[in-house]
Amino acid sequence: MRDISMDRVNSTRDQMLETVKSPTLTHEQKVATMANLADSLLEVLDLPEGLDELLNAPIDKQCICDLSEGHAPLRPRYIIPDYEKFLREGSSFLRLEPAHDLLEAMNNLLIIYKNVPSVTNFPVYVGALDKLLDPYMKDVDDETALKLTKMFLIHMDRTILDSFCHSNIGPEATRAGRIIMKAVAETCDTVPNVTMKYDPDITPDDFAIQGIETTLKSAKPSFANHKMFVNDLGEDYVIASCYNGLKYGGGSYTLVRLILGNIAKRAKNIEDFKKNVLPYVLDIQARYMDARVKFIVEESGFFENNFLAKEGLIHREKFTGMYGLVGLADAVNILMEKEGKKGVRFGHSKEADDLGVEIMDIINDFNNNHEAPYCEATGGHYLLHAQVGIASDIDVTPGTRIPIGEEPDEMIDHLRVLSRFHKYFPAGTGDIFPIDTTVHKNTDYLLDIIKGAFKDGLRYLSFYASDSDVIRITGYLVKKSEIEKLENGENVMQDTTALGMGAKHNGHILERKVR
Repeated sequence: MRDISMDRVNSTRDQMLETVKSPTLTHEQKVATMANLADSLLEVLDLPEGLDELLNAPIDKQCICDLSEGHAPLRPRYIIPDYEKFLREGSSFLRLEPAHDLLEAMNNLLIIYKNVPSVTNFPVYVGALDKLLDPYMKDVDDETALKLTKMFLIHMDRTILDSFCHSNIGPEATRAGRIIMKAVAETCDTVPNVTMKYDPDITPDDFAIQGIETTLKSAKPSFANHKMFVNDLGEDYVIASCYNGLKYGGGSYTLVRLILGNIAKRAKNIEDFKKNVLPYVLDIQARYMDARVKFIVEESGFFENNFLAKEGLIHREKFTGMYGLVGLADAVNILMEKEGKKGVRFGHSKEADDLGVEIMDIINDFNNNHEAPYCEATGGHYLLHAQVGIASDIDVTPGTRIPIGEEPDEMIDHLRVLSRFHKYFPAGTGDIFPIDTTVHKNTDYLLDIIKGAFKDGLRYLSFYASDSDVIRITGYLVKKSEIEKLENGENVMQDTTALGMGAKHNGHILERKVR
């Protein structure tokens, strides 16, 4: 472990005291913040030369961001337990027998959720709830099943205090799936997030339309292109956290992101960016991720000691790493300006969009040729991920999205641009569309959009009603009413509300074009 300066120690102590005195943080949020600050004092990773100037830089110059994973990662960032095995076999560590009925299944799940770690200290994946619960509903009438499901979901919302928490339903229609969607529409809470795996050859239209009706009330479920994810990851994929595609029984060791706009600022022109600046940063980020993965696997002891691994609920061989990026649009627009083409903008010009594709091809080729340690699950390589942004981002466009305020007038033109980029991201990408409330009367319209978009190669779509209290910030959900409470200096339960407030002020998420 390397030494650090007393100036850094004292600066961290000042931040700890500020945390203790904070009038807006809850007790749980203070404890988590204090733990992260303590972790920041450790220096144990084998860091690549050149990382410091790219990582520890002002926000307008930072080129690599590790998304607050910590200096000494004590667990993988995202963990995806095999909840079916857990319900079927129970857990010796948790002293739980196999579940035999719906009450036992829900009770057991709520217990294990408290014991699944992640970067947020809460579970980022709570299971394919329709498939988990459907076998236990066969002897329960609809009214009772709905009441219990609502209580189950409310319990999660009030105890999993971070909305980077995801459940899945579909692609098959199930009785449990229909009851879950009805419960989601009636509770309108932010946790858990929900994704419907959608395949027009498997998913009945009425099941998908119930999903659309539900999302226009509660901003969930989102819709995942099931065929595309199966092609990239296999049948055993899940959608976790924001919209992350990962392997069931595995997860992701780490997620580190490129800030492409800031990388473009370092280049003289497009050629310099493609040949020199971008490859240099790509290599340093990959080697930084390698160091993080090796520490988790070789030194942290997580896979040797955690009960999830000991009981076969997760397997190290099913883990990978997520090679993230933000700001493709920002990079393209900056590079076009450097070439004297200020009016040529991403999302509005074939020349600009073509440059975006060139940049993605460079990143994709690099990743496919980089040998990532302990990533057998994904062919020895990391998975690309279009990261959604963080609260402190200023003038940073999520993933490969078109900047807010610059969306094309017609939704079909918007989707046509996006369809060129979703293919690169097996570990997740997505786009969000606020919908005018008149669309409530025509859910077939949105289903046709989903069908057409998925046929054209889009991976993941989210919608919410423009007048809804529950809104999708980037990949997670927040209530506008909770943001207002925090702005007024009141405590709020979920720490992601603070992220939503930052995205409102810095990312202008309430100014998205309404469709």
